[in-house]
Parts: sequence; C-alpha cells; structure tokens
Amino acid sequence: MIRLGTRGSALALAQARWVAERLPGEVEIVPITTSGDERARGTPELTDKSRFVKEIEEALLRGNIDVAVHSAKDMPTDMPSGLLLLTVPGRADPRDAICGAESLDDLADGAVIGTSSLRRRALLLAMRPDLDVRELRGNVDTRLRRLAAGDFDAILLAQAGLDRLGRGGEGCPLDLDIFVPAAGQGCLVMQTRDADEEANRAVSGLPGMTGLTDDTTSDCLGEERDVVRRLGATCNTPIGVHASAVHERSIRIAAFVGLPDGSRWIRDELEMPHPHGAGVIGSYVAERLRAAGADELLAEAERLVAAG
Repeated sequence: MIRLGTRGSALALAQARWVAERLPGEVEIVPITTSGDERARGTPELTDKSRFVKEIEEALLRGNIDVAVHSAKDMPTDMPSGLLLLTVPGRADPRDAICGAESLDDLADGAVIGTSSLRRRALLLAMRPDLDVRELRGNVDTRLRRLAAGDFDAILLAQAGLDRLGRGGEGCPLDLDIFVPAAGQGCLVMQTRDADEEANRAVSGLPGMTGLTDDTTSDCLGEERDVVRRLGATCNTPIGVHASAVHERSIRIAAFVGLPDGSRWIRDELEMPHPHGAGVIGSYVAERLRAAGADELLAEAERLVAAG
C-alpha cells in the first residue's frame, strides 16, 4: 500500500488520482489541508510558497504518507533535509488561459479581471494598463462561479488546471511568448523521503514506469527553478519563467520580471544547447536578467507588496 499525500482541492485530488492510476499496487490517497488552503478561507497567509506544501512535507517526514504529489509551481526552490523530488511526469499545457473572453484584445477599456497571481497582474497591466485587476481567490470552481455571477468580466486561470478538471473548453490559452507562465506551471512532481527505498522504487524504479517520468520535462523544470532560485524570487515577486525543448539538444527559456502595477518590467529569451542534465541555461538567464536590473525590480516589488 502506497499512501499518496495531496492537497484536498478538487484539482489536487484529480492530479493525485492521475498519479495513483500509474503507480504499482494499491494506493491510498490522503488529503491534507495546507496553510494555503486555510488562506483561501480567510486565515493569515504565510509569506512564501511553503504555504501550499509545508503540511504535506511534514506528513512525509513523519512517515504518515509515503509519496507526495504537488503542482510544481507551488514548490519552493529549497526543500527540507531528508526529502527529494523523484519523478516529473510529462508536462500538461503550461499556458495561462482567459475565461470570459476570447483574448485580452477583446476586453473593453476598464474591464474587471480577476486573479490572485502577482505575475498575472503584472503581465496584464504591462500589456493593458487600462484594465481593473482585482483579487480573486478560491478553487477553480469558485472562481468560475464568480465569473458566471458577473463579479468579473474575465478571469485568468491555468489551462492545465482547467484541462485536469474536464473544463478545458472554458478557457482560451494565451501566447506563451507574451504571457510567460510561472516556473513549473503544468508540471506535477512526486516527493519522497530519500531514505525510503521501497517508495522510491515504486515511483521510479519499476519496469514499465516510463510513462510517469519524462526526462525533457524534468530538464526544463530544473532550468526554470534555477532561474527563480538564483534571483531569490518569492511569492511576493512577479516572475515568469518557461523552458521548452526546441529539439533534442537545445532548450529555450523565456523569462519575465516586473512590478505588480505593470509600470516596469524586463523580458529575456535565450536558446542554448543543453546536454541532458547540464542545468546551466537557467544560470545564464538569471545573470542576464540581473544585468538588466532584475534585482532592483524584484526588491521594489517586495516593498510594494509589503506596503499593501
């Protein structure tokens, strides 16, 4: 029996079921309430991405679960000692999607747009400073209900989340090159205890399990997380990073950093040869962004968010 830990939202449970169907033997899905889930109910929010994984990682360390499944974009770049990210399945659609309109160009001047993401807010206002971007929290169903109720003219969600819930047709994906996704968007990751050989073998060491592990996705995710880590970005800093395999030995990275009000931003793109496992392109992109002023921009974003 493998105990698979996950957040308890409809989307997280759908993701966990997808993983459970691909693991050997019997699997028990164990829903765990995280600090991020409590924030959606009005309780105070932690100041970093650990709010979405902290309680799950603690359960893993205690041995209450054997494997954790996370959305990669929720994962901090630093992990507690004793844990490892073991498996990265093939990536789902990484794009953001607009719901309630066919494109950003279709929105009227002053249209009210809902999102809880600083990155999406910064990108929206960098492209359309006339828009009225308002806070929108809750699970996917809650957000779509508020759109249907007329609280917003449109909202932004991850296309992967819509697809996994069987609601993919309700969103219109946005251009990756213009609307840069969050690092890890569309990716799932499996987390285990590094000393748990049985769970590690079950997740990645059995014949026929290649459908759960995708080396290209793993390489791209590693590059994205490296950019975030090297820039010291947090959930209070609007940053987008997306890596894609151009062909077998080359990876292209697009990156965006900006202020929450969209008044200042930096973009970069870089394509380089990428021998498997090299993990160097992200460092080049981070240094290029830093040379263009990313450190100052992200520090200002932190101050603005802290000031409310």
